[in-house]
Parts: sequence; C-alpha cells; structure tokens
Amino acid sequence: MAKMHVKMTVNGRDVEALAEPRTLLIHFLREELALTGPHIGCDTGHCGACTVDLDGKSVKSCTMFVAQATGTSITTIEGIAEPDGTLHALQEAFREHHGLQCGYCTPGMITRAYRLLQENPSPSESEIRYGISGNLCRCTGYQNIVKAVQAAAEQLAAAKEAAE
Repeated sequence: MAKMHVKMTVNGRDVEALAEPRTLLIHFLREELALTGPHIGCDTGHCGACTVDLDGKSVKSCTMFVAQATGTSITTIEGIAEPDGTLHALQEAFREHHGLQCGYCTPGMITRAYRLLQENPSPSESEIRYGISGNLCRCTGYQNIVKAVQAAAEQLAAAKEAAE
C-alpha cells in the first residue's frame, strides 16, 4: 500500500513522517515515534489504555487511523510531565495515592483525567467516576484512582489560587 505524508504536533514537537493510511494512531505513536506510554490493551476501544489527548479531546488511539490525525495536536502521557521531567500533579498524585497497581491502565487513566480536570477543575467523586468510565482498570483500583484525581484537583486549584 502506498504511504502518505502525515504531519502533526506530538507533545509539543512537530512530527512529519510517511505512513500507511490504515496504520492505527496507537501503532504510529509506539512504533514510529517510540512513545510507548500509551498502551495497546484491547484493540477495540473498550479499555482506554491507549487514550491520548487530541486537539483538546480524549481519544482512544486504537480507534483512529494516523491519516485522521494529520494536522492535529496530540498529547500522550509522556507530554503531560514538564519538559525538565517534573511530574504533573496528576502523575504525582497517582504515585502518592497508589492510583496504580499493575500500571497498565495508568497512562490512559492519567491522560483522561488530565482532560477531565481541564473540563471540570473541581469534579465531585461521581463526576470523576463518570469522567474516567471509558477507561478500565483490570486490577479494580478505582478507589485510589479517584482519590488521586481528587488530590490532583485540589493541588492544581491551590496552585492556581496562589498564582492569582
């Protein structure tokens, strides 16, 4: 199959490559860009391990062709941390509040929670549970995942208030 030119911004970096149009975005990210944070879990869009932020929306990258992502801006779990390696409040909260067990769902959970907190900076427990409902934790660690998102929301709110 003929390859096509794809161009996008990934984690703040402009990316251009040749790819088969039918290549799934998750495979492009992992195999061509060596961004192995987003995981391949189910290949059907059910688990959310492959979740990335695409133009301000949570997207399961196993359900999208790389050709569809041309011209977009994508943030993966690798792009959520600061460029100097400082963890984002969500990443730190997941570590601190044991929001991960095996860790397989963690990149997708954090990426989805990152968008959730931008959409709703102060979500209730039920809003968090609903907001991450498209991401499955095989270890059933939801209680600590919710605690981690709540803690990150509080930390981000306090930082915003201090900055004002």
